[in-house]
Amino acid sequence: MPPMPSAPLPDRGLVEVAGPDRAAFLQGLVSNDMAPFGGGEATGMAWSALLSPQGKWLTDFLAFEAPALAPEAILLDVPRADAALLVEKLSRFRLRSKVALADRSGEIPVGAVWGEEPPLLAVARRDPRLPAAGWRVYGTALGGDPADYDRHRLGLGLPEGARDLDRDKTVLLEAGFDELGGVSWEKGCYMGQELTARTRYRGLLKRRLVPVAVEGPLPPRDAPVTLDGATVGEMRSGRDGIGLALLRLEAARAGALACGTAVLRPRVPDWMRLPAAAA
Repeated sequence: MPPMPSAPLPDRGLVEVAGPDRAAFLQGLVSNDMAPFGGGEATGMAWSALLSPQGKWLTDFLAFEAPALAPEAILLDVPRADAALLVEKLSRFRLRSKVALADRSGEIPVGAVWGEEPPLLAVARRDPRLPAAGWRVYGTALGGDPADYDRHRLGLGLPEGARDLDRDKTVLLEAGFDELGGVSWEKGCYMGQELTARTRYRGLLKRRLVPVAVEGPLPPRDAPVTLDGATVGEMRSGRDGIGLALLRLEAARAGALACGTAVLRPRVPDWMRLPAAAA
């Protein structure tokens, strides 16, 4: 059997939330359900986001427990550039909660493995967003090229922090947090919940982050995307002929869009649900 593709993820870091109140503390602040964590026995992960009080994206992370790496703690796998921000934002709400926050980026290697079988490594957690996304691996220095994983996640339509989302502007449902399991609709209140719920239940969504094939030179981030001369979106991250673009719903099913001298061809993935009017 050929070896499974793997890559180190040097652009990812870890934030540690330790202490007896760790799960309850996060539960009242972030978009997903943290109740399964806090006992040191959870073997899964949860994709979640921290929002502004107005309901806009600030950062997102993969939450998990790994007592071998951090006993009595929840670890948050976050874009490394956002680790200090996440610690600072969470610290504002600590008050009397018995929690301690620490940026452990650089101390524990972060990597990814994707393929058919789980990796035989000490700390590996299945990416909860899509089965095809593979596994996150912690504490083991992996070989491979980070660009390989970048192409993999772009092909699946998975956003990567501020490369694809706009801080204090993006609404979670624009970026697939509903279909990809990044929001709990059953848990209690959390910061920014009102806008997130209103967007879903009132059908207010007008744009989506959509994978695109790129024909021609890769456009820079924020380059305007047009359809018949009208602006219908903006380019986000990409490489090697694939990328993500934030598109108005009516453009997400278009055959071809213009972006500078490049042609973008939207490819709506199977997991993405678009309103009937946009289909």
